[in-house]
Amino acid sequence: MNISNNPTLSALRHPQFMRYWVGSFASVGATQLQVMGLGWLTYELSESALVLGYLGAATALPAIIITLFGGALADRFDKRILLMITSLLVATLLGTLSVLDYTGTVEVWHVLTIAGLISLVNGVDWPARQAIFPALIEREDMMSAVALTTVIWQATRMAMPAFGGLVIAYSDTWVVFAFCTAGFLAMYFVMLSLKMAPAERVAAQSTLTQIAEGIRFILQDRLFLILLLLSYAIFFFASSHMQLMPAFSALLGVGEEGYGFLLSMTGIGSVVGTLVCSYLTDSRHLGLLMLASALVSCLFLYGFAGSSEFGVFSLALTTLFFAHLCFSIFMITSTTVLQLEVPDELRGRVMGFHAICYNMMPLGGLFAGALANVIGAPVAIAISVSIFLVLLLWITISEAQIRRIDGRALTASHG
Repeated sequence: MNISNNPTLSALRHPQFMRYWVGSFASVGATQLQVMGLGWLTYELSESALVLGYLGAATALPAIIITLFGGALADRFDKRILLMITSLLVATLLGTLSVLDYTGTVEVWHVLTIAGLISLVNGVDWPARQAIFPALIEREDMMSAVALTTVIWQATRMAMPAFGGLVIAYSDTWVVFAFCTAGFLAMYFVMLSLKMAPAERVAAQSTLTQIAEGIRFILQDRLFLILLLLSYAIFFFASSHMQLMPAFSALLGVGEEGYGFLLSMTGIGSVVGTLVCSYLTDSRHLGLLMLASALVSCLFLYGFAGSSEFGVFSLALTTLFFAHLCFSIFMITSTTVLQLEVPDELRGRVMGFHAICYNMMPLGGLFAGALANVIGAPVAIAISVSIFLVLLLWITISEAQIRRIDGRALTASHG
């Protein structure tokens, strides 16, 4: 197959991007194992949905704060070196957790502290990952690079939680964290092997001045501002069920393996959504399709909440599959629009703000976890999804610019 003629795979024609892409499977796979391992260990130690919410806050808040500075660092320094440093730091933290868990000395506060420190490192790591694309590909391959990078997250979310569930069931969580350590060490060596042209030096400015410049761009570009806010909201409200998945697995009575399968089903749906998305990017109604996919995702999440309340595991898996299929379509299309909207000299800072949306999911878990502690996880998720749905409908009605996004024009102007 000639990947140069395939719009979904065209970024792979660049050898450095292909090496980075293949290597990213190690660190992203380790991240997926880390998320499910931290969640299971925390719930095993505490048996509390509220403490799962605290884990979400520890995972999210440090990264949200540091990401603002991480984006400025990504625009100022060598992104390859930054990713080497962050990979080593995360490997060290996960190796420490593995030892604590293996020796039986681990406590909830250890888990929350290490999760918070990893979150701090991610505040630098994620903007650098977003900003490295122009150094690895040509601009016309940006949509391909976004889709392929999304595939990594989706494919690993499809496979790694099920693998992690089996590992926990037949050994222990410390083995999961040992695998995570190896994954981030592998990413370090991949970044060490990359050969990239030296980045253009940006004008000497204070970090706060650089951050302010990124904020001004976002506030002045209404399309970017609305899509960014919508991305924040869908992760905070409509994705908070991910943080509470150990509680849902307990409610469904499916144990460690079922917990892994629930998380894996979200990845399977996302991969299918990515494949569907490749046929939608040239649609003249791309904006409407993007908004509709978010709406349908909410409807299936109501189904997931209901099936969990009544203990129907097969229906819970099915509704998760379709919810994340639609969620994937929204995220790929909206992220591609944003990537094409950003000037290269602002990419680290501005896309750093976009990277914050991924921290909104565990932070939303604190909100949903507090509700779940009082009214139960299914009702809490239904309320959280309803809040997002109201915002989505308001934006759909009031923001004609979003509805009128034309995929053909997008492809033509950046092809």
